[in-house]
Amino acid sequence: MISRASIISRASRISNLLLIASIQAHKAFCTYFHNYPIQPLNKYPQMLLPHYYEGLTEAGCDEAGRGCLAGSVYAAAVILPDNYSNEMLNDSKKLTAKQRYALRETIINDAVAWAVGIVDAKEIDKINILNASILAMHRAIDSLSVRPQALIIDGNKFKPYGDLPYQTIVKGDGKYMAIAAASILAKTFRDDYMNRLSEEYPQYGWDKNAGYPTKVHREAIKKYGVTPYHRMSYNLLGGPKQLELDFK
Repeated sequence: MISRASIISRASRISNLLLIASIQAHKAFCTYFHNYPIQPLNKYPQMLLPHYYEGLTEAGCDEAGRGCLAGSVYAAAVILPDNYSNEMLNDSKKLTAKQRYALRETIINDAVAWAVGIVDAKEIDKINILNASILAMHRAIDSLSVRPQALIIDGNKFKPYGDLPYQTIVKGDGKYMAIAAASILAKTFRDDYMNRLSEEYPQYGWDKNAGYPTKVHREAIKKYGVTPYHRMSYNLLGGPKQLELDFK
C-alpha cells in the first residue's frame, strides 16, 4: 500500500519537473521572440516609413497592370508633405477596393503633387511591358506640378530620369508611404479605365478581372477572339510560351 508520504513526495517531484519545464519554455519563448518580435495587434497595419532620402523632396512611383492580358499599364508618382502620417497607407494589394478609393481621395487632397502616366497596349507590344512600365512612370513624373529632387521606385528596375537620384525598392509599396500612395492611385485609376472598357466589351469580364489572365478572360478570348485592347505580344491563351523581356 502506498503511503501518504510517498504520494506527497511523488507530487512534489512532478511539481518541480513542471516548474523546470515551464522555466525552459519561457526561456525559449523569450529567446525566439527577441529575434522575431511580436507584431502589435493594431487596427491598422504598421506605419510605413515617411521617406527614403533625408532632406530631399522625393516622389514615390509605382505601376499597375503589368501582368494583364489587356489594357494599358498605369503608373503614378506622388510627393507627400514632409513628416506626413497616415496609418491606413499600405500596398494597394493589401487593401479592399473600398479602402483604396477612400485613400485615393485622401492622397489627392493631401499630396504636394501627384500625377498618372499611361502606356497603351500597342506601345506595350512595341517596347515590352518592362520598358512600358518604366515609360509610364517617366510620364507620371513629367506631369508632376512640383519637380522632385529624388525618386523612390517600387521594384528592382528603372531607367534614369534626367539627373535625379533614384532608388529601386523591392516591395517598396509596403515600406514607404509615397510608393504606397502611388500604388493606390495607379491601381484605382486603372480599375476605372478597365470598368469603362468593360462596358464596350462586357464578355471579357474586365470589370471583375481588370484584364488579368483569369479563366473567364481566357475562355472569352477563345470564344470571341481579341480586341484592340489586348496585348498581342502576350501569351493570351496560356500554355508553355513565356514572355521574354529585354531591358535596354
